[in-house]
Amino acid sequence: MAPSLVETPTEARPANTYKLNLGQYKEVDGHSIDRDIETGKIGGKGAKALIHECQYPHYLPTWNPQELYSPLQPFEHYEHGKDADTSFRNLLPPGTTVTNLTPTIGTEVKGIQLSSLNDAGKDELARFVAQRKVVAFRAQDFADLPIQDALEYGSYFGRHHIHPTSGAPEGFPEIHLVHRGENDKGAEEFFKARTTSVAWHSDISYEAQPPGTTFLYILNKPDVGGDTLFVDSVQAYKRLSPLFRERLHGLRATHSGIEQVNAAAARASIKRREPVVNSHPIVRTHPATGEKALYVNHQCKPCSYRPPTVRRKLTSTVTREIVGMKQEESDAILKFLYDHLAYGADFQARIKWEEGTVVIWDNRVTQHSALVDWENGQRRHLARITPQAERPYETPFEG
Repeated sequence: MAPSLVETPTEARPANTYKLNLGQYKEVDGHSIDRDIETGKIGGKGAKALIHECQYPHYLPTWNPQELYSPLQPFEHYEHGKDADTSFRNLLPPGTTVTNLTPTIGTEVKGIQLSSLNDAGKDELARFVAQRKVVAFRAQDFADLPIQDALEYGSYFGRHHIHPTSGAPEGFPEIHLVHRGENDKGAEEFFKARTTSVAWHSDISYEAQPPGTTFLYILNKPDVGGDTLFVDSVQAYKRLSPLFRERLHGLRATHSGIEQVNAAAARASIKRREPVVNSHPIVRTHPATGEKALYVNHQCKPCSYRPPTVRRKLTSTVTREIVGMKQEESDAILKFLYDHLAYGADFQARIKWEEGTVVIWDNRVTQHSALVDWENGQRRHLARITPQAERPYETPFEG
């Protein structure tokens, strides 16, 4: 059953109450594409999935500046993971192969089709992912579903989020696309300014109700490379001393969406919605498992390319500060937590993408980082479905 919660209201602040700056947000993905190259009219193989050699032009990203949305309104999220049969008999029937990648985070599953799950199976999916943090389902047909069917499937887990700046398939702004096109040279420009593409983050934590169960499925991948790293923020919390954990309880930090929009504006990209700043507890509780997790979001990355006049060192871009602390105090605690998550290789997992893979993780109890480590110009193209969940809350400290 769900744990009792401590009321921790989130305050949404208008963006104009904060100083605007570009920040160090890394947008390796671009804001335009050459459709002739991507559809195979000029060289290359076109945007296709290698499983069936079929085309996916309907998943190519578009950026429509006329697509504008009002501020998000609160909604009542229902956590289906609370209803799950924890024997997982619908999700993992006999004949299913389940391989854990590490003791606490990361699992590979073979032998089931996500698209065939009934509601009981989806309840178990939400709970299983919450417990294992990230699960890679192999040999799936998800990419071959009509986009509307994929969205209907995802809506079972929460209200769809529409990203303020990312590319989306035409007519489906609810799909967040991760796209590096054929022969793209953006990574070369990126590494002129940076030594690594690793940037740990939890998706859109600046929203009042950030995502929970999150889906990412592959359309195209390089032959080697482009893996995704995940960190278990529950285990990260448990590794702290009881004294330090107790001190973190009751603290809240502000999460800003302003820099992400500014980075898009610097590239003349789009803004579907005005950015927001919200505060969340640094220790949040998962409504289905009752586990406590660290919830801070560094995401300190530069744009893949910016003119030299705007490429400058700035502070963290998503989690801004701990409410009620002086800047130096806040910076010291946040830096420790960022480093603790980033260096915790003994509570991290690495997901290697295969054709037909659907990766599902719980954004409430993990952070992740995509890797840009291939240099042969091969396409990397994925689609994300991002159901929003409850307003983050914490439960009382337990020593």
